[in-house]
Amino acid sequence: MPGPLEGIRIIEFAGIGPGPFCGMMLADHGAEVIRIERGGMRIPPIDPLARGRKSIVINIKQPEGAELARKLVDTADGLIEGNRPGVMERLGLGPDELLKRNPKLVYGRMTGWGQTGPYAQAPGHDINYIALSGVLHSCGREGQKPTPPVNYLGDFGGGAMMLAFGMVSALLAVKNGAPGQVIDCAMTDGSALLASLTWGFQASGMWQDMPGKNIIDTGSHYYDVYETKDGKWISIGAIETQFYANLREHLGLEDAAFDAQQDPESWAALKEQLAEIFRTKTRDEWCVLLEDAEICFAPVLSLTEAPDHPHNQARQTFVEVEGHAMPAPAPRYSVSETRKPELAPAIGAHTDEILNELGVTVADRDALRASRTIN
Repeated sequence: MPGPLEGIRIIEFAGIGPGPFCGMMLADHGAEVIRIERGGMRIPPIDPLARGRKSIVINIKQPEGAELARKLVDTADGLIEGNRPGVMERLGLGPDELLKRNPKLVYGRMTGWGQTGPYAQAPGHDINYIALSGVLHSCGREGQKPTPPVNYLGDFGGGAMMLAFGMVSALLAVKNGAPGQVIDCAMTDGSALLASLTWGFQASGMWQDMPGKNIIDTGSHYYDVYETKDGKWISIGAIETQFYANLREHLGLEDAAFDAQQDPESWAALKEQLAEIFRTKTRDEWCVLLEDAEICFAPVLSLTEAPDHPHNQARQTFVEVEGHAMPAPAPRYSVSETRKPELAPAIGAHTDEILNELGVTVADRDALRASRTIN
């Protein structure tokens, strides 16, 4: 069966980080995603973020290139771009002009700070966006500086996934009779939304506004990672009473001090005891003892190790493409099929195919190549 987005065409103006991830999500789930590349940009073919696309190189800074891009967008259901506010307008590719030409177009805009606000024109990266939203403050251990969680929360969780959701929502609205529209997706907004649970906890008096002081931010002894005898790590998440009881039983924790599960004043001392216990066995030995113990336990695997774990293999969480592991499309469907991952196309690999569809003659293509408008 085709993917659930089969028949949807998306134009992606090439960028870095969250834009490509959003394009990958849409392509993985069946959309035809045509990526307009910037000349001279090179993408490793094993980059999962570039998979599943068609690729054309157009110099949109030239009037002829911008007009080609407009004609291509005329054929599309949606567009995603990640430039600073105003850039696409100056190129003649802003939403006002393109929506006049294609009233059903869903125009997705991905930025760090958003299209408006005092920071809108400022440069930035994931670390800055999640700093401003309050999220970075909560990532870290007590008494230590905040630890950026790679670029998962801003670029991908608060940015790309939010934009992908917004695109699909707006495309569904168009299908149900609504006009096309613009999506203003800001990583500050999205990362703030990802922290909704902690905002609720704080409003209820269940969260201290300091990192490493709470149940699920490494403050508690029963929700943390612990080093093992061989210098590796395991994760424990025994929040619920029954799982905590199983943890005590399997570790032989008869000390009455462990009765005070929810007493923050006891957490540091109890954590030290657990750390000492977990250092007595290797990670694999703890897996044998605890994987089936109903504790909320898992080994901490490296990127190299994760694809070989039996659970990930059974689920086919990772796939091998030309000898390289990459994450498989997710989520799964009972009827529809996601696109099988493959190497990213060569830059401009589909230029002639796409221009043929637009009715650009061979002679015109030669002229466009001579002027370096296309590759």
